[in-house]
Amino acid sequence: MTAGELTKYLEDWAPPGVAWERDNVGLQVGSGGAAIKNIMLCLELNDEVLDEAIHKKCNFIFTHHPLIFNPIKKLDTGKDPLARLIDRIIKNNITVYSAHTNLDFTKGGVSFELAETLGLENISFLEPSPGNQFKIAVFAPQSALDKISAAVFGEGAGRIGEYENCSFASRGEGTFKGSENSNPRIGKKNRIEKVDEVRFEFITDSWKIDKVVAALRKSHPYEEPAFDIIPLKNASSNYGAGAIGELKTRMSEKAFLAHVSRSLKTRSVKYCLGKEGFISKVAVCGGSGSELLNSAISRGADAFVTADIKYHAYQEADGKILMIDAGHYETEIAGLNAVSRKIKKFITVNSDIKILKYSGSTNPVKFYKQ
Repeated sequence: MTAGELTKYLEDWAPPGVAWERDNVGLQVGSGGAAIKNIMLCLELNDEVLDEAIHKKCNFIFTHHPLIFNPIKKLDTGKDPLARLIDRIIKNNITVYSAHTNLDFTKGGVSFELAETLGLENISFLEPSPGNQFKIAVFAPQSALDKISAAVFGEGAGRIGEYENCSFASRGEGTFKGSENSNPRIGKKNRIEKVDEVRFEFITDSWKIDKVVAALRKSHPYEEPAFDIIPLKNASSNYGAGAIGELKTRMSEKAFLAHVSRSLKTRSVKYCLGKEGFISKVAVCGGSGSELLNSAISRGADAFVTADIKYHAYQEADGKILMIDAGHYETEIAGLNAVSRKIKKFITVNSDIKILKYSGSTNPVKFYKQ
């Protein structure tokens, strides 16, 4: 298995197109053509992670936080720690790949894994992504339908939630008249033709449109295929921000705080009190998610677990919802479990490739006890 094959599989699940526009996701260093020996998963890459990857013969490193976030103008290995790290990565023939906000915004990604770690059920997006879907309707002979559908579905079109190859077809009559310079596949130029056709329609995500349309054109029998591209306002069932779910058994605020601390293996959480009731419905967002506070409240959540909460957000939440800052690292690290399970499904049964998680912690935040 090559690095390119693995990253294509991962991007089919967490596509770069859904990432925050200023993020830098995807291949960071290395080659997609490299054959993978072993895989190291980490939240972020530093010298200690790289040492362990080299020691355990991992030549593919998956990181959540991008190794390269800002543009690099020069690689001064004498002064710049990042340059030295990249130099070591290249010298050891290691490929580094990052999935950041695309993994945050994907179903089954960071926030969904955080929700599962807290034992939530009936999990869904807190804020489904709006407006990233388009409907494409193409008109073609019935005999061409199988070829066209295979082509567009092969590019990821027709996916709705847990379903693939979703489409609708209706029969009708198409007409056309080719000019003197046309080369019609059916009928003759300079003559009005009537053809029994099918209107074949399906949805696709915005970042897939170019490839889907190219596949449609290539598979269509007509010289000039007719098709419509229609923007939709549907909320996505595959991509969004945060997650919301329900506890199996309701808890008091104090019990839930202890549950969060224990589940996320953190020694300290910051919080503001909610409505002084029991906690049953819980919203979460891995990493910095306080901007989703109003959504958590409007969705009826009793508690909201996220990180990097500012003082005024606590003021806004106080008395309305139990809002908990459980730490950036602590709310994201479980996301590597989702990545590990996903890769295991892709690796063949007889493969000897190992999937390893960094054994230490890259969390720069320390806690002081007097």
